[in-house]
Amino acid sequence: MASIQLEKVSVSFPVYSASNRSLKNRLIQSATGGQIRADTVSQRISVVEALQDIDLDLRSGDRLGLVGHNGAGKTTLLRVLGGIYEPNCGRVSVEGSTVPLFDIALGMDQESTGYENIVLRGLFLGLTRRQIKARMDEIAEFTELGDFLNLPIRTYSAGMQMRLAFAVSTSVVPDILLLDEGIGAGDAAFLDKARARLKHFTEQVSIIVLSSHSNDLVRNMCNKAVLMEHGRIAQYGPTEEVLDAYEAKHGTYNKDRSKLGGDEAIAGAGIGRL
Repeated sequence: MASIQLEKVSVSFPVYSASNRSLKNRLIQSATGGQIRADTVSQRISVVEALQDIDLDLRSGDRLGLVGHNGAGKTTLLRVLGGIYEPNCGRVSVEGSTVPLFDIALGMDQESTGYENIVLRGLFLGLTRRQIKARMDEIAEFTELGDFLNLPIRTYSAGMQMRLAFAVSTSVVPDILLLDEGIGAGDAAFLDKARARLKHFTEQVSIIVLSSHSNDLVRNMCNKAVLMEHGRIAQYGPTEEVLDAYEAKHGTYNKDRSKLGGDEAIAGAGIGRL
């Protein structure tokens, strides 16, 4: 059974030559991102504490929405769950296969062909070569890239590369889906296919973690929510309680999705920004 457990997880990044940065820039970063402190060994090195003491327990059936301002730690948390970032301290336990639908071009090589990158991206997602080979024709057909698949992807436009990465990433249904609403998948004609594929995809996974700036999207898609502030969990609980507290504190409300129903919201998650 799929599960996610985090205990006292913290992630920090050193910032070298921090003494050369202006006080104004440091104040701006402090207001919008994680906490900034001086390194205990060398005062010339600052450390950005992107996540601090994160505790989380998710089980099969959970749909968790991550909300908060830019730099609050939402994407960093997704990357920890996806195994991209190793925490400095704390324990991370993820049971079940995981597909990250963010930074979806990770594991792709600009000098390799489209077909070769299908293999590379598939291996990055944990598929075997046999599984990739069995899905190769379906992935190639979904991309609609035709003969371009025989060319190095450095010759592709950004939209073409996104099509390829998206097709591979959604070719197998995982136990856990990590989703950022901000990914794109190409031109308008391709978006309809991508939305339908993503809707089918999300209906089958056991756990979803969604990072979003749309409160209505989180309401329609998630049964739990986490409010992130400066790398910490400010509130964790039922979606409505967390969003009500967030909106009361920050006066935020995303009207763009206020009329979306559940299916439309799911179809729109992760797809639309080019």
